[in-house]
Amino acid sequence: MTTDNKPQRETRDYQAGDAAHHIHAFLDQKALNAEGPRVIVGGERLHLWDNDGHRYLDGMSGLWCTNLGYGRKDLAAAATRQLEQLPYYNMFFHTTHPAVVELSELLFSLLPRHYSHAIYTNSGSEANEVLIRTVRRYWQILGKPQKKIMIGRWNGYHGSTLGATALGGMKFMHDMGGVIPDVEHIDEPYWFAHEGDLTPQEFGLRAARQLETKILELGAENVAAFVAEPFQGAGGMIFPPESYWPEIQRICRQYDVLLCADEVIGGFGRTGEWFAHQHFDFQPDTLSIAKGLTSGYIPMGGLILSRRMAEVLVEQGGVFAHGLTYSGHPVAAAVAIANLTALRDEGVVTQVKTDTGPYLQQCLREVFGDHPLVGEIQGVGLVAALQFAQDKATRKRFANEADITWRCRTIGFEEGLIIRSTLGRMIMAPALIATRGEIDELVAKTKIAVDRTAKEIGLL
Repeated sequence: MTTDNKPQRETRDYQAGDAAHHIHAFLDQKALNAEGPRVIVGGERLHLWDNDGHRYLDGMSGLWCTNLGYGRKDLAAAATRQLEQLPYYNMFFHTTHPAVVELSELLFSLLPRHYSHAIYTNSGSEANEVLIRTVRRYWQILGKPQKKIMIGRWNGYHGSTLGATALGGMKFMHDMGGVIPDVEHIDEPYWFAHEGDLTPQEFGLRAARQLETKILELGAENVAAFVAEPFQGAGGMIFPPESYWPEIQRICRQYDVLLCADEVIGGFGRTGEWFAHQHFDFQPDTLSIAKGLTSGYIPMGGLILSRRMAEVLVEQGGVFAHGLTYSGHPVAAAVAIANLTALRDEGVVTQVKTDTGPYLQQCLREVFGDHPLVGEIQGVGLVAALQFAQDKATRKRFANEADITWRCRTIGFEEGLIIRSTLGRMIMAPALIATRGEIDELVAKTKIAVDRTAKEIGLL
């Protein structure tokens, strides 16, 4: 992409058309219409260009999804070949097709042998909708239909459909459309905000044991599953203490509750492992996947099932009353094959684990470790969060922290950088193909944005 390409239409013309016909996600539409959205027209590797020729370093991989960056001709070619051969067919009517079979063979060669079956969807939200029904069906088959309560976490995120929103713990989303029955929540493992006088290890155990308390309160015979992201994504890139996940797994096994990991953001190399649960060393019964499955080039998601669950559903379950028109779409499957093959054969995940991931984490700690605005730095691989704090020593947060981080995000755009703000945290997740030079650019521009924000509020 070059910046001297002439726009096909004036930016203000695109903005007027957008205002006339769209309602954007998680924004005040009236305010956006007055401002006018950026019109993104091209991308290459980690960089994007808007209709006015401005260049941005995408520090968020789109929405945590363009793991291979922009402009991959091999992914586009895979889509073209499949479109020419078989552009669409379904998995109803006792049929399948080569692309989806070959995708599953490749996918399960990358997954731990604990897993065996997939139910494909179009997104992570749909994967988590399917999760709710599949988990409940599993317990029905085993003669325990009363085991239907799903436990999630406050400030967790599992998508924007009704069931996925209920499973997540963002109350402002619940306020918009209500929740479904038989969904409960426990607190998030957010040490910086909720630790009291506990060490991270002590806090991790306390946070995990809330699950045990909740199960006993509800009755283990009524609880179907605990569902959580290995690290929280939209909730602020919150990484739990090391003591958290082993204790969560112990509790789920003790009370015969399924352990379900939402790997929509953490999957496909983000932490330097193929899946984030491998980094945290626990073994879920299900994995919800999407985003990095196709590097965002085409919509696709899925629910991965353990052999234990799949055997029950296949051998004892009879008719599985679920289906999607585009489940296992041949073009999406072909792109996913090309994407996973590249991640594997080009050594991308290994590079994140051994080189670029540690480099990003080291750079962030060197640059921001003593910054007066930054109270904590979290992350692993190519995902990280900077926690803003009014007083680092006491871990006092700003009363208006969301306004401050939003301002930092806005400054980032002015500096040609896309990073995201969530509550009091600035979060980043660059494409997994990022070089050290591109990481240097990411950190340098983030430093400018954080410094400018600190100066505006009088901390520099």
